[in-house]
Amino acid sequence: MSENPVSAPPSETTQPARALSLLDATMIVIGSMIGSGIFIVSADVARNLGAPGYVLGAWVVTGIVTLIAALSYGELAGMMPRAGGQYVYLQEAYNPLVGFLFGWTTFLVVETGTIAAVATAFATYTGVLLPWFSADNVLFKPFGLTISSVQLLAVAVIVLLTAINLRGVREAKFVQLIFTLTKTTALLGLVVLGIAVGVNEDFWSLNRSVFWETFRTDVVDGAVKITPLAGWPLLTAIGLAMVGPLFSSSAWNNITFTAAEVKDPRRSIPLSLFFGTLTVSVLYILANVTYQMLLPVKGDPNGADEVARGIMFATNGRVGTAAAAQIFGTVATIIMAIFIMISTFGCNNGIILAGARVSYAMARDGLFFRKAGSLNRHGVPGFALGIQCVWAGLLCLSGTYGQLLDYTVFVILIFYILTIGGVFILRRRRPDAPRPYRAFGYPVLPALYMVFSVLLCLDLLWFKPVTSSAGLIIVALGIPVFWLWRRKRAGLRG
Repeated sequence: MSENPVSAPPSETTQPARALSLLDATMIVIGSMIGSGIFIVSADVARNLGAPGYVLGAWVVTGIVTLIAALSYGELAGMMPRAGGQYVYLQEAYNPLVGFLFGWTTFLVVETGTIAAVATAFATYTGVLLPWFSADNVLFKPFGLTISSVQLLAVAVIVLLTAINLRGVREAKFVQLIFTLTKTTALLGLVVLGIAVGVNEDFWSLNRSVFWETFRTDVVDGAVKITPLAGWPLLTAIGLAMVGPLFSSSAWNNITFTAAEVKDPRRSIPLSLFFGTLTVSVLYILANVTYQMLLPVKGDPNGADEVARGIMFATNGRVGTAAAAQIFGTVATIIMAIFIMISTFGCNNGIILAGARVSYAMARDGLFFRKAGSLNRHGVPGFALGIQCVWAGLLCLSGTYGQLLDYTVFVILIFYILTIGGVFILRRRRPDAPRPYRAFGYPVLPALYMVFSVLLCLDLLWFKPVTSSAGLIIVALGIPVFWLWRRKRAGLRG
């Protein structure tokens, strides 16, 4: 069991308000998952695998494994509907150190780095409409940093969304509902229109003719190098290609962080995980079918237009924009910019809402700043939201968030594996604990997920040893911090 929390600050007089319905929880899952990745990542997948069938397969497999993981988390969510979600599950299944290392990595890099990255994506696409917002528009250079108008807008968006969340869960969930419904409808509309236009084109037939011809495409000194793939090289290429789709499908677990604010959490959280991940996975697969109906997968980086460049060499990797150009013509760039601005704004609202609840739960256990464990007069963890805002803003200004997120892809998978492993551990250790929902396909499907993720981690460790090792170092740095917090807590008790 987790340790007793430190005494609440005198200013704390309320408990978190259970204001999130099943619909709200599902909107948080969907809204946190759909950002900008679905419109970009397919280009990298296409360069890694070449074959249209394998490109689609990467998204299908991503959807399946994400759904398996979400359904497994549903059992833990039903057992322990408490603020902090995954942090609590790891603490209960293993020990406080493992839970802390998850929370440490989440605050230091995963949530705040994602917030910074999504806010920067919003600001970058704003530049399509308002060119003043450009990474090249450097405003000043304090302390050796280069601060552009894009970075300032990204920080402003983070501050705005944090301010909304500080007003209370009801205000935050309203923003989430509006923006998630808007972007989900827009993405579905893109799919429907794309398929309607695509049936009159020849690209689907062209892609089907080379559906399983796998090859890796690299550009070396301006020349295109094509390497056929088969056997072991193909398997490793699949593993590397999966990173983008998996990261684009992440953040579904964020709803577990808000368990203390969900109505009937033992029922609502497992159902929201199922409905949310299923919806997004189906939309992502359909979006990629649409891309292949509107564009060839294979292309030339020096091609004269979007068709010649294909999916793998879409301008700046913007596959969604290239596909939309086949539907809307020259105004596609503006349409997609508005669409992605809506998508990233809603995505960041959900991440900001959920992320602060991990810091809140850690503080309640005496493993974070004590004030982060208090609620403001609107019943939300105001200090935790504030410190999250400050750190994410600093990551925006420093420009290091992208590299930090690369470092933690490997670590995020490890924590997923450990959490799914917690289902097995707690089934054995606490067989009589109430489980209103049980992991679907247990023990086979959760075990298959763990095997798949372990193999993917080994793939990353072998082919990306620098970034994978850097991620482990970030986690390891949390060990002395954990003991310092424990020591401080013991001193307060003494």
